[in-house]
Amino acid sequence: MTTNNHGELLAVLTRSGMVESQHYGHLVILNADGSLLLDLGQTRGQMFPRSAIKSMQAVAMVRHGLNFEGRNLAIVCASHGGTDEHQEVVRENLASVGLGVDALMNTPDKPLEEKARKAWADKAPTSLAANCSGKHSGMIATCVINGWDVKTYKNANHPLQVAIKKELEILTEEKIDLTSIDGCGAPLFTMSTLGMARAARTMRISGDPVHTKIVDACISNPRMILAEGSFDTRMMQKVPGLFVKGGAESVMVASLPDGRTITWKVLDGSKRVDGPIMVAALAHFGIEVSGESIDVMGGTEVLGEISGTF
Repeated sequence: MTTNNHGELLAVLTRSGMVESQHYGHLVILNADGSLLLDLGQTRGQMFPRSAIKSMQAVAMVRHGLNFEGRNLAIVCASHGGTDEHQEVVRENLASVGLGVDALMNTPDKPLEEKARKAWADKAPTSLAANCSGKHSGMIATCVINGWDVKTYKNANHPLQVAIKKELEILTEEKIDLTSIDGCGAPLFTMSTLGMARAARTMRISGDPVHTKIVDACISNPRMILAEGSFDTRMMQKVPGLFVKGGAESVMVASLPDGRTITWKVLDGSKRVDGPIMVAALAHFGIEVSGESIDVMGGTEVLGEISGTF
């Protein structure tokens, strides 16, 4: 396997038989029993998991009384597309605790989903349309339920964020040494690619009703997790029982009901390799996925592809 100083080669772009671009990173594949099937790169080094761990953050919310079901819970774990449906569900979540969209304190943005973004045109970004508003609606609702201050829920020392940090440390079996701020304004906790894999596997096999409720809501409502036709949603629809959640800067979590788990972090942050890497990773489980190949074009002629290398 080709390596650089930081990671191992996970995907390449070839044109006319020559490698034109390379994508290095860290990747873990766990067997159902938790043993390492594949361990590439510096998988024990710390990284920012970004939105890939929203379902894990939701554990603390449900543990502290958040009683959302179905799509309302799924969108708390989502980086949704900002469609009318997505915004409606977030409104429902806030209304359930007597609040409106003005309670949201996540960074404003335009919808993530392509059609919704085009329809938005030149309107100003809003917190509701932003892809993290589902997570923030869950955070706010949890605060109301527990009588915690809603205005400061993004502070790292807020009871909610302390509870989230504790759950993440339990799931990953790691101590969190660094807390930053995510793009949405909420605290962002470091972990390793291996720790993220451990956490995802535990949520599938622990039997903890909180874990089960969250994963079931996501799998039953894949359209909430991103958007129809988008990668995370599409993969969950293609592979029965597969939970998929990506994050910014090319972080990915995928897990199956028996505990088989895939996590990765691509060092250059490119999302274009999601499909090729997922296809290569699932192939190690004997699962074939079609329609995810990326052709490299020369005019109208296919001259190569982007493909996984492991």
